[in-house]
Amino acid sequence: MNRRTLLTSALALLAARPAFAEGQFEITLTEAEWRARLSPEAYAVLREEDTERAFTSPLNDEKRKGTFHCAGCDLPLYASETKYDSGTGWPSFWQPLPNAIGTKEDNTFFSTRTEVHCRRCGGHLGHVFNDGPQPTGLRYCMNGVALSFKPA
Repeated sequence: MNRRTLLTSALALLAARPAFAEGQFEITLTEAEWRARLSPEAYAVLREEDTERAFTSPLNDEKRKGTFHCAGCDLPLYASETKYDSGTGWPSFWQPLPNAIGTKEDNTFFSTRTEVHCRRCGGHLGHVFNDGPQPTGLRYCMNGVALSFKPA
């Protein structure tokens, strides 16, 4: 197998990833409705499972008491008390709020990760890793553009 075949195969696998099924979540909108509701950057992350560049989110520096919500449907996702500086360049949390998120296996980029999505609208938020602080040992590494912050 040459490099061109390998790259073509990898791109085909990425393109073949199933999108979120309509009707699977409480809030379902058409592509046009999502595009009208979200910025182009938020649409790319929440609806197309893109990733924002590290260290670009103002939410990295958010230190006030409050709640981080889904930028797609406004569901509360993370309490500010669970946010910490992971040094990764993305807002990170050690625990979501109860009944806020869903997860699924993500086999892109030749590795297996656990994707995190909003349980209400299915919007892609980021990934969860097993290298976080106690008490959970988890690092919910979220795209800032997929979140909004509401101060207490």
